[in-house]
Amino acid sequence: MNDKATSALVNDIRERAAALGFDALGIAPAQLPQATGEKLTTFLQEKRHGDMAWLETRAQERAQPQSLWPDARSVIVLGANYGPDRNPLDILQEPRAGAISVYAQNKDYHDVIKTRLKALARFIADKAGGDVKVFVDTAPVMEKPLAGLAGLGWQGKHTNLVSDDYGSWLFLGAIFTTLTLPVDTPDIDHCGSCRACLDVCPTNAFPAPYQLDARRCISYLTIEHRGPIPHEFREAMGNRIYGCDDCLAVCPWNKFAEKSRESAFQARDDLRAPSLSDLADLDDAAFRALFTKSPIKRTGRDRFLRNVMIALGNSRDPSLLDKVRTRLTDDSPLVRGAAVWAFAKLSEPVEFEHAAQQNAPAEDDESVLQEWSAGRIMSQRQGST
Repeated sequence: MNDKATSALVNDIRERAAALGFDALGIAPAQLPQATGEKLTTFLQEKRHGDMAWLETRAQERAQPQSLWPDARSVIVLGANYGPDRNPLDILQEPRAGAISVYAQNKDYHDVIKTRLKALARFIADKAGGDVKVFVDTAPVMEKPLAGLAGLGWQGKHTNLVSDDYGSWLFLGAIFTTLTLPVDTPDIDHCGSCRACLDVCPTNAFPAPYQLDARRCISYLTIEHRGPIPHEFREAMGNRIYGCDDCLAVCPWNKFAEKSRESAFQARDDLRAPSLSDLADLDDAAFRALFTKSPIKRTGRDRFLRNVMIALGNSRDPSLLDKVRTRLTDDSPLVRGAAVWAFAKLSEPVEFEHAAQQNAPAEDDESVLQEWSAGRIMSQRQGST
């Protein structure tokens, strides 16, 4: 294919991508700099990935696109704007409501983006031949470094992609192809001396600029982490029950971003500020019904209710105590343990002691028994202040 034909093909791809609903497109070589792989290795060696073992098991493929697919020559990186229509941090001032990350307030973006990627990939194959493969956050692909190489933005100090046009609000997907396409110019880092994303983090999850310790990140803790939330992070979670937008929301580059016009990415009314009281009542069937087609469904009811219990404890609203009391005997030890902590936060010492005597003797899960012991100490301490 000569240069003129290649240029025409790229223009056609851009036009088709826009028609499919993508807001940004760039082309990168199917190779990442060695330094990118070295950063991943350090991240894994320091165990900053926590429970996310899948990051470790396919690290080599993640570090180098051609390790994943040796025939790949170019990577077309796509971005879809999901900018919110209001400040995501406002809900943190509503302790009786649950704060859900912007990206999860409607349909699962994996499904939406993958459908569009497949349509664009078919268009490319029909137009120019060659083989294509699509990826959206579920394969060992480092979308953010590739997006930087493709000129869609740069990885900010919060490690997320920042775009000149869309701030921190871009969903990413990639199409690997055997075609050799002209690559775009990488963007440069425009963060300068700004530390807004680092300083706003409630749990100090950034050991240094451009470094993340996922084990301290509320998004990781509320979504990926399978066990009890470590005590040191519970109060810092506030009412965040699924993800955390703080570092994204304070990025100054968001002032250039328009709210998303895509209906699939606009918040459902019932997920903008859902009542913690209502969420506490969810059984498995109700959970699945509420979060049909939502990424929250993949986390499962037990982990989600664990997060809701922590948020209830942080509400400091004793009128919600009965909602917590009900979960002291939940079938899931993960929920029971979080409920014990919340009960200790909301109840008077005498009331907590009564609940402990009633429930602890029948408890057979060691982690929940530890919560009862820790809760007794916490309750007594609160009662003496």
